[in-house]
Amino acid sequence: MNGAGGRGCTGLILSGGGARAAYQVGVLKAVADMLPRGAGNPFPIICGTSAGAVNAAFLATHAGRFRVGVKALDAAWSNFDTSQIYRTGLPALGGRALRWLSALFLGGVGAHRPVSLLDNTPLARLLSRVIRFERLDQAIAEGWLHAFSVTCSGYTSGESVSFYQGVDGIEDWGRARRKGRRTRLGLQHLLASSAIPVVFPAVRIGDAYYGDGSVRQLAPISPALHMGADRVLVLGVSGSVAGASRYRAVERYPSVAEVLGHVMDSAFVDSLEGDVERLQRINRTLGHIPEKVRRSADVGLRQVETLIIAPSQDLDAIAARHAGELPRTMRFFLRGSEATHGGGATVLSYLLFEAGFCRELIRLGYRDAVNRETDILRFLGFDPVALHGAAGAVPVDTW
Repeated sequence: MNGAGGRGCTGLILSGGGARAAYQVGVLKAVADMLPRGAGNPFPIICGTSAGAVNAAFLATHAGRFRVGVKALDAAWSNFDTSQIYRTGLPALGGRALRWLSALFLGGVGAHRPVSLLDNTPLARLLSRVIRFERLDQAIAEGWLHAFSVTCSGYTSGESVSFYQGVDGIEDWGRARRKGRRTRLGLQHLLASSAIPVVFPAVRIGDAYYGDGSVRQLAPISPALHMGADRVLVLGVSGSVAGASRYRAVERYPSVAEVLGHVMDSAFVDSLEGDVERLQRINRTLGHIPEKVRRSADVGLRQVETLIIAPSQDLDAIAARHAGELPRTMRFFLRGSEATHGGGATVLSYLLFEAGFCRELIRLGYRDAVNRETDILRFLGFDPVALHGAAGAVPVDTW
């Protein structure tokens, strides 16, 4: 297995979050710059959900050339505009809004039942051009990639399904409301995983329809562990400073945008943060039990080293500053819900696929990662002192 520092299997968790996923690109860009020249793919196991699945696909299909994959991600996100993700013209937005009203109040009279508020056909065209799924087999065969998963939410079954492609020996898994299924990954899995409910259309895979993988994803870290990871790097996209409370006293009823933002955070952020806390709690508990006792009792649990990198600044506030970059038609539709300012900017932060906003998040992710450089290098198996004191890095340990 080719991995940084020669250490076991390191998993990378890229969560959902719409346009917020640009932050992940900044962190990955910093990691690529930290690694010594000639280092291979530091993440043999890559797991993505929603917009994080798109970033994960770039990395997985470039597993043999990690820096090239990160550079491609940086170029894509740094030059985004919303029209590359969904149609922003007045006919497209107005027509879909009218069909929704027809379906809600008139039973769809005079129109086909709508499937989403926004049309993400441009995203499908973009991904089909830039992601080469046929490279996954080669990356796995050459040892650069151990496994890659994309998590989707089944609308009929109500289950969280992690579709994966990887080395032989990984077995499908099943737990309450979640399962892993081996398959050949393709464009439809990315579109399904990033299909925010109501906002983007569900995608049919096999005989079922799937939507955004963050919905009902009870254990976001679980796929990496089932596929063999013994340590995981988690890149979160929380809308506020990590770990900080956003409580504030208000005297009015919350706006539509604030309610929608709360719902989106519940789907995209809360489950990941809860799963990280649960894993850390298990690690602390196991740390108090001698290894010999654990083996004899066959507790069925193991310690998993975890490193979390999350935004140090409020992403909602950053989005509010860039609200003017949205196309005029989108600003018109969002203004009435108060999504372009104040507490309603959470919704905006998910939909603001514009270069200015994305570039600021990339810069933030880069700075946050650089500030954790020592932690990151040690996590990946490199001695920071040796790395900065010599031409090449020296692994902390070898297998």
